[in-house]
Amino acid sequence: METICIGAGILGLMSFAYRGWSIILIAPFFAVLAALFSQFGILPIYSELYMTRLAEYTKTYYPVFLFGAVFARLMEKGGLASSIAGKIMDIMGEKRAILAVLLGCAALTYGGLSVFVVAFVMYPFGAAMFRKADIPKKLLPATLWMGIFSFAMVALPGTPQIQNIIPSSYFGTSTWAGPGIGIFATLLFLAIGIGWVSWRAKSLQEKGEGYGGHVEQKHRSERHLPHWAMALLPLAMVIVINIILSNPFHWTWGFHWDEGSLEPFLPFHLSLLAASVGKVQAIWSISVALIISSLAAAYIGRRRYRRSKESFLDTINYGAASSCAAVLNVASGFAFGSVIVSMPGFFPIKEMLLELGNSAGPLVSAVVTTNVMCGLTGSASGGLTIALSMLGEQWASMAGNLGIPLEALHRIVAISSVGIDPVPHCGALVTLLAICGLTHQTAYYDIVVVMLLKFFVPFLCVLFYMLTGIA
Repeated sequence: METICIGAGILGLMSFAYRGWSIILIAPFFAVLAALFSQFGILPIYSELYMTRLAEYTKTYYPVFLFGAVFARLMEKGGLASSIAGKIMDIMGEKRAILAVLLGCAALTYGGLSVFVVAFVMYPFGAAMFRKADIPKKLLPATLWMGIFSFAMVALPGTPQIQNIIPSSYFGTSTWAGPGIGIFATLLFLAIGIGWVSWRAKSLQEKGEGYGGHVEQKHRSERHLPHWAMALLPLAMVIVINIILSNPFHWTWGFHWDEGSLEPFLPFHLSLLAASVGKVQAIWSISVALIISSLAAAYIGRRRYRRSKESFLDTINYGAASSCAAVLNVASGFAFGSVIVSMPGFFPIKEMLLELGNSAGPLVSAVVTTNVMCGLTGSASGGLTIALSMLGEQWASMAGNLGIPLEALHRIVAISSVGIDPVPHCGALVTLLAICGLTHQTAYYDIVVVMLLKFFVPFLCVLFYMLTGIA
């Protein structure tokens, strides 16, 4: 009966989220449903387990959501993001429209903008390029997805996206962990995106299908944009400051966080105090990088703010407020998943996944487990956090015994989080389709294909590491 309740809770969350219900509202209800016939009481499940896990996630990762959202808003409203995207499109031209959209998305994502902001910024440029090249519009969501939610988010070394930061808090690694594996995965993701969408576009065009008679919304004027070179400066600053502060290559002359900086807080007996500086230094590094880069973005886009109907203060406040909804969405999915994996009915599955690590190794176990959790929650970051909280310590121990560096485990786990994450109820997917003005029925086929193809990427990365020893 417990297993049936767990299944009902998972299916209920998927179904309601797919229909547009807020996961912040429905996740606790279905968490309680999943635990209905367990040994735990309903209210203790909600107040002590669900809310504690939600608080843990929020405490750890909220700074990244907050400063990232403000930075993205400043880049968007200041015209910096549009200036960069426009320049990439001008350079690439309509003959390379697919590659232009992929690279434009990747540049903004790797530069630290919120993935949703990148989708909003890149959509009008992508739509214009696809229209000029007469590429069917229904291929645009798959192109945007591969440009935003794949290699630039989890594979490129140093990417400041939350999916690359989460493993660092479990393994004490930096966002630059596993550069060799990351670059290999990036090439695979690019090949999948370019290869499939290009082939589909050619195939559909040969059948007489073009962009179609889609009427696009009018977007605000792109006049008075900052020069693209100046607009790139804040993105470059995020990357450079992050690498200086995180010091991933352990330069003796590089910056080092004070290992004893948490000791004065020990007398307070803070329940959520980090175990060591190594667990939080990656978050500290990217937070400082985003704050300083936000100041640069505000200065570069100052003329654009003056011409905007939205005041500079409104821009800042909007970014800060939007970060609350973003972190609660992900934290709710994480808390739901934490309840699921804590139920006795889930233990056989947990044991099976752990046994997979004993037989096939921690890297394969990490790939399978992370994909399962991301598929269940419809969230790369939520599923990734659940997988790590459930088996992260065991994987790290196994990796240490086998001589596998934690940097390799970090990168493999991060890449695995974008395997089958665009399930139908995925919030990012629903948002992206809404931005494009398309439906699942119209555009989901190509997203499913690239999803199935990129599912094999982390397995190929494991093989790459085993054959070469390059992390």
